[in-house]
Amino acid sequence: MKNRLVLIQLIFLAALTPRNQAKAQAQPLSANLPRTYAPTLPRRVAPVYPWHRNITATIFWIGEKSTAANPTHNAASSWDTKWEQNYGGYDDPNPANRSSDFRPKRFIPGLNPFYIALPYNDRINWEKTKASAKRVIPWFSRTFKGEGKTVCNMRWVAVHCRGRICYAQWSDVGPFGTDDWAYVFGGARPRNTKNNSAGIDISPAVRDYLGIRGGSSKCDWRFVELHEIPYGPWRKFGRNNHFIRMPTQLSKTKREEIERLKRARDEWLKRRSL
Repeated sequence: MKNRLVLIQLIFLAALTPRNQAKAQAQPLSANLPRTYAPTLPRRVAPVYPWHRNITATIFWIGEKSTAANPTHNAASSWDTKWEQNYGGYDDPNPANRSSDFRPKRFIPGLNPFYIALPYNDRINWEKTKASAKRVIPWFSRTFKGEGKTVCNMRWVAVHCRGRICYAQWSDVGPFGTDDWAYVFGGARPRNTKNNSAGIDISPAVRDYLGIRGGSSKCDWRFVELHEIPYGPWRKFGRNNHFIRMPTQLSKTKREEIERLKRARDEWLKRRSL
């Protein structure tokens, strides 16, 4: 029954028009606790993960070249040696070269354009870090699949800035650190002191959705579970995107049930329009 209710919620949420979706995203948020729940979920549900507040966010992008200030290129990520190739090309950060659905104009990305980096890598020196990873990563015990396999890559986060919330996947490690677990999973401030103590890198898509101007800005962020992520452009692209992969993972029975629910939804919307 619980799964059926979740399916119904997702399907009716998907029926919202883009205008209503945008309007829902633009609503003012509480100064004390930015909301990260889909509108159909009960408000009594408490957040599982805490907010990291007033964190400096810097911009990075797939295909970014190395520089003197940032010697690590972004043709590969810490978890994907063919990151740029798998993405489909250079994720041009120039706003003039980006589409209205927050992707590069030149191609449809093969990976989610909504991505971020945090300063922790659970695959570096695995023999030394696996004990601490098991202790500090909240979801480790329910997602661990084998020695040397990351449980951090593609985890979802919510990023809040000036009354807007964006959702993105953890796809690389940084800025300027690989083992700051006390900050990433705890209540400490970022250990890094460069770039105004930057604690999160955000992609051009995240930057544009949040309306950030310039190379850095203060934001809040926290980890989220899939059921907390509402409909939005972050669910539209990418083989690594859980919401793209989800339909192919459903059984035939569930797909048929979804189709029945869609027909019921369409009939309900039709009657409302009369």
